Amino acid sequence: MTRVVALAGSLSDVSRTRMALTVALQGAADHGAGTELVDLRDFDLPLCGQPDTPDVERLRAAVQDADGVLLGTPEYHGGYSGVLKNALDLMGFDEFQGKMVGLVGVSGGALGGTGPLSGLRDVCRSLHAWVVPKQATVPHAHRQFDEDGQPVDDGMARRLREVGAQVARFSALHQSPEAQSFLAAWETAYENPGA
Repeated sequence: MTRVVALAGSLSDVSRTRMALTVALQGAADHGAGTELVDLRDFDLPLCGQPDTPDVERLRAAVQDADGVLLGTPEYHGGYSGVLKNALDLMGFDEFQGKMVGLVGVSGGALGGTGPLSGLRDVCRSLHAWVVPKQATVPHAHRQFDEDGQPVDDGMARRLREVGAQVARFSALHQSPEAQSFLAAWETAYENPGA
């Protein structure tokens, strides 16, 4: 079974980022993926460069065991959250290389976190991950969810589910025997020196 995890880059008790990722994970589950929300509030992570802790290893294992990853962040001053950046800095190729990644941005303003998603796309490229074409933004996030954390706008909910679904579908495709056979042949093919 394809496995998709979501990293919630928010430490808020009432986090619209976690709410948005929960909806995106539903989209992955609807396409047959096993899902898990990795809530960074549940990890005592040191700053990057400090000695590793058991929680660092637990975080790495959760992501390493996944086929696809959803990254969700609130927008802070036009960028993504420090807690998510630190978590990503504590990981590397072992956790991300060759995996499908979907991006979700949440903002109190009108743009919905599009700026942070550009930065996350660059980070994922550096980690040799495949960022899926779909991404979802949640503008005016304080208006977008009810008291139970459910989306109040069907269009926004659909966009969030589509990101999760795309990560699940591309992850399954990427892991298929046919795709693995093609990649092996491509990686071992002779270089084409032609004009």
